[in-house]
Amino acid sequence: MKKRALITGITGQDGSYLAEFLLEKGYQVFGMIRRSSYEKLDRIAHLQKDLELVQGDLLDQNSLAAAIRQADPHELYNLAAQSFVPTSWNQPVLTAEFTALGVTRLLEALRQINPRIRFYQASSSEMFGKVRASPQDETTPFYPRSPYGVAKVYGHFITVNYRESYGLFACSGILFNHTSPRRGMEFVTRKVAAGAAAIKLGGQDKIKLGNLDAKRDWGFAGDYVRAMWLMLQRPEPDDYVIATGEVHSVRELVEESFAIVGLDWKKCVVVDPQFVRPAEVDLLVGDSSKARRLLGWKPEVTFKDLVRLMVEHDVKRLGAR
Repeated sequence: MKKRALITGITGQDGSYLAEFLLEKGYQVFGMIRRSSYEKLDRIAHLQKDLELVQGDLLDQNSLAAAIRQADPHELYNLAAQSFVPTSWNQPVLTAEFTALGVTRLLEALRQINPRIRFYQASSSEMFGKVRASPQDETTPFYPRSPYGVAKVYGHFITVNYRESYGLFACSGILFNHTSPRRGMEFVTRKVAAGAAAIKLGGQDKIKLGNLDAKRDWGFAGDYVRAMWLMLQRPEPDDYVIATGEVHSVRELVEESFAIVGLDWKKCVVVDPQFVRPAEVDLLVGDSSKARRLLGWKPEVTFKDLVRLMVEHDVKRLGAR
């Protein structure tokens, strides 16, 4: 019998890579989409014939219950969220509704319909925020620095609470920054890669960025979805940090991207204060030794390969226009 998985946020970067991964594993894959995301299926267009899409909304408890009953999954991956950090300052209440309370609605629906469904919650390195120790592991205290980070902390702990209170098989993956050619253009990695490609092809002459000294632990989204699946195959549910353990600054990202297209980045990049966050997170770097030890997981795509993957994708994409 085929295993069934339901993915919320299937139209996003991680959702599309996870759907691909699970289909290759022989799963029957259901994707939950909101009515408004019908027109945003580009990331899963190549998979659509193999997927079953069901309607549901993290703001609507009844629709979640209906989606779970329809898919009747063995595994549920909650990847849906308002996930762009700057937007969380403009829409803090909506961010909390989706990214915090949405998790509770899902867990409550699982508890009532079928508590044997294995549940994955997408937690985030943004929960560490103003870091209390470096590198960060599963025991590092949280100190979120954005409404998004605060909402993710709630989602994380409500998952722990349902696991401990009701015996649900509920895991959280504390994923550090991960990106790919499918990342949204509003995220700095794609903004830089697409900017370098556009300048190389003559489509623009400058890109505006915020804090070039912010440091992140960047990995490849395709590697990270594998970790999500591995968590749900374990005998016992637990929480895991997923990260490369390497740190790179936005400046390094810029240097690497522009070197690939043979341009001097200093002539192309403008630092604009409007892109600096109200409360900056200066350094995030993860210690994923628990995941490496217990899940047998490790990242396979290096930082340099990841940047090349994105820049070459954008050169090809923009050049085809």
